[in-house]
Amino acid sequence: MNDHQWKTLVSVIHGEAPDALPTGFIIDSPWLPGWAGSTILDYLTDDRLFLESNLKAIRTFPDSLLLPGFWPEYGMCTEPSAFGAVTRFEENEFPFAKKTLRCAPDVEFLEKPDPRKDGLLPFAIKRLQHLQPEILKAGHRIRFAVARGPLNIASFLMGATEFMTALKTDAELMHRLLEITTAFLVEWIEYQRECFPTIDGILLLDDMVGFIGRSDFEVFAFPYLKRIFSADVTVKFFHNDAPCKACAPYLAEIGINLLNFGIQHTLAEMKQWTGNKVTLMGNIPPRDVLAAGTPDDVVRSVGELLTGIEDRSRLIVSCGGGMPPGAPTENIRALISAVASLR
Repeated sequence: MNDHQWKTLVSVIHGEAPDALPTGFIIDSPWLPGWAGSTILDYLTDDRLFLESNLKAIRTFPDSLLLPGFWPEYGMCTEPSAFGAVTRFEENEFPFAKKTLRCAPDVEFLEKPDPRKDGLLPFAIKRLQHLQPEILKAGHRIRFAVARGPLNIASFLMGATEFMTALKTDAELMHRLLEITTAFLVEWIEYQRECFPTIDGILLLDDMVGFIGRSDFEVFAFPYLKRIFSADVTVKFFHNDAPCKACAPYLAEIGINLLNFGIQHTLAEMKQWTGNKVTLMGNIPPRDVLAAGTPDDVVRSVGELLTGIEDRSRLIVSCGGGMPPGAPTENIRALISAVASLR
């Protein structure tokens, strides 16, 4: 993000009225490689292609906030790889991390990784260090430390079904697992900030939060998320495009001030449940409208999204989740133009 875009983002989070309603998207490997004309594996392994793809998106959509900006991720494998997960990479499929814990008692043998040395994490850091001079030359800075969340990592290490079951059958061991993943994430985020002093934001992604009820959220998510989001940064960005009703009332107390949410709830509902204390980034349907629809469908969806929303503070118009695979340039431009035409 350049300085102007960063100032716009921060002002919206602070509840200030921007000159125009902003648009923004999370862009990463499910969408960017195909849109830019490469395979996923080439994008993940070729620093030059990674840089050029990100710059192409920035130059194609200069009036939109593309977050987090130059995200050096390896799909869902980045953080699980530090725990020893076998990571599978195919030419043009999403990378996948295999389970490392066969059963809940295996947590007893789990050790906290070193983000400076373990798994793919050093590669993510080195990629940005190698490319940082060209990123700066293009007028942008590395703004965000990015990570999968503590429940998300736990679900990869155990398997989603096994992890959700163990929350009920082996609560003590699951707390131990979440203590380990949380301590690791605090260190991983701090290490990113140490390597790139321009970082003043966190993006944490954890869809597993959306699959537990309120009481389980209070016990198994709230304390761990709050510890991670206690970092001294300006932007505290959370992505959960699974159901958000259970977690929404707690987000501001956790410290989260920006949320990318899914399509299960309306914008009006999310404003109510968050007390309008959290900037909302959403939420036209990503697959059925932004990727598979026509530009007219996108424009219509933007109108439906904003109907009846009188208070448009703390709002960034986006899709309900990250940019979907296959979303074409003309649909993205239609969304940006539809929002820009509003007065």
